[in-house]
Amino acid sequence: MDCLFCAVVAGEVPAHRVLEDEAAVAFLDHRPLFPGHVLVVPRAHHRTLADLPAAEVGPFFLRVQRVAAAVERGLGAAGSFVAANNRISQSVPHLHVHVVPRNPKDGLRGFFWPRGTYPDEARAAEVAARLRAALDADSAGS
Repeated sequence: MDCLFCAVVAGEVPAHRVLEDEAAVAFLDHRPLFPGHVLVVPRAHHRTLADLPAAEVGPFFLRVQRVAAAVERGLGAAGSFVAANNRISQSVPHLHVHVVPRNPKDGLRGFFWPRGTYPDEARAAEVAARLRAALDADSAGS
């Protein structure tokens, strides 16, 4: 099976990881809506949310919840947008949840979103480091 996200999980494709554990891997989207746009994927290959075994739903979405909090706290965002596509508009057929930082008047309207790129690898690395630090701070407080 050729799955880009399975290759990211396996470390075969480079990505700016912000969380990695037995349940999930979270990394920066390479075409973010805004800096800090993270994709959270289950470690095991499941095409859609419906395919994710029930026993894995809770652990997976606890990671999504942690990443959403880290995006807001780590980037000073006023809120976040959390979404998953199933098949339609799912560019990679591996379950993934988008966590996007949001702020008032950020220009995000409806489902017609402008995509961008990080200006360079240093900026992407900086954003990933800030999110990792926010996740680490969250772990220390637990």
